[in-house]
Amino acid sequence: MHIRLAPSILSADFSRLEQEIKAVEAAGADVIHVDVMDGHFVPNLTIGPVVVKAVRKATSLPLDIHLMIEHPDFFVNAFADAGGDIITVHVETGYHLFRTIDLIKSCGKKAGVALNPATPLAAASEVLTEIDLLLIMTVNPGFGGQAYIPSMTAKIAQARRMLDAAARPIELAVDGGVKADNSRTVTNAGATMLVMGTEIFHSGDYRGKMEDVRRRVGSWTP
Repeated sequence: MHIRLAPSILSADFSRLEQEIKAVEAAGADVIHVDVMDGHFVPNLTIGPVVVKAVRKATSLPLDIHLMIEHPDFFVNAFADAGGDIITVHVETGYHLFRTIDLIKSCGKKAGVALNPATPLAAASEVLTEIDLLLIMTVNPGFGGQAYIPSMTAKIAQARRMLDAAARPIELAVDGGVKADNSRTVTNAGATMLVMGTEIFHSGDYRGKMEDVRRRVGSWTP
């Protein structure tokens, strides 16, 4: 199976963001992961649609817009117009998740749903007929560089079983503390997309790091 690697620009050098994005694309990234934080749902502020529009100009790769924000419905259209390809919202932020997913799809975008570490998988079970991506957070969201929560491996495996039973092509992404050293554990549990921030952008060798990960997970083509 080809494991997709999604560098998170949260850990990139924003003073040279275009070059950073082009560098990870050239090094073999499959997706660019964009963390949007509002200082309310998570204790950090990051970027808005204007930056996403600039990122869109810098790459031909799919953009996964991870909305860690309250009231995501208010911003779906703006991030879709800015060039997002996948728009991922948290189950914890929406009272009417089907409505939010419908809004994303009405923009012609793929819909993702994310779960915080302490949120049970059952919170997403009713929308499996509608989504394209399920994102398991393996750290408490808000900051890069955190350590992977070991108990999340069982949750990833449970999610894999749930998605297999759904019998639909739903990407299983994992975000938080994913490193080369634990990448095989995460993919053995069933993940198909690895979101990696500091592990790639702080490595000093983007191609070497991604090739290392692909070797470890058995998804490397020379």
